[in-house]
Amino acid sequence: MVNIGYARVSTEEQSLDLQLDALKAAGCQQVFSDQGMSGKTTERPGLTQAMAAATAGGKLVVWRLDRLGRSLPHLIKLIDELGARGIQFHSLMENIDTSSSSGRLIFHIMGALAEFERNLISERTRAGMAAARVRGARLGRRSALSALDVCQLKNAHKAGAELSTLTNKFGVTERTLRRYLKHSMSVIAVLSLMPIDGLCGGSAVAMPEGAKPVGFDSAAMLTRDNR
Repeated sequence: MVNIGYARVSTEEQSLDLQLDALKAAGCQQVFSDQGMSGKTTERPGLTQAMAAATAGGKLVVWRLDRLGRSLPHLIKLIDELGARGIQFHSLMENIDTSSSSGRLIFHIMGALAEFERNLISERTRAGMAAARVRGARLGRRSALSALDVCQLKNAHKAGAELSTLTNKFGVTERTLRRYLKHSMSVIAVLSLMPIDGLCGGSAVAMPEGAKPVGFDSAAMLTRDNR
């Protein structure tokens, strides 16, 4: 019987040593791994190699269940695929071994509990965001530059300033500055309607009595234009 081991970590900085040592101690003749890959990613080179190397009568071994995958449907699909080929599955930490009926039962129960926990987290996140919207909180990433910053950037660039010299002034990268410059024409067009004397080189615009200035969100403008 040939035991094939599979190890995975989600980031390049994490070490595989703990898993590799445990798999070798469990008697795995070959060990395949994926480094810097999420368990939600179904297409993984190391996993593909491990599945291909496993043969009938053998066993695929992982250190912990979530090393194989984080999605219950994907986990069940993999285990069923192994079973159809006459290959057993063993997760060391949970002591789940599908060579026994009790091991297969435990696998389904633990997988269901893990999925239930993730759903609870997702529901709590959505509920928190909904409550924040009711309170009037603004969600999402803030704009890197304000409307006034965009005007100053446009004027400085027109005057011949290099973007490399403007990064410190605005505290953003050259790539971000280029993105704002690319969309500055639509930004300036909106700002020209605002009654702010001298903004972007413009002059005050007369407003009807009791009227309010037009609101402007440069982040929303950029998001819309990038669609």
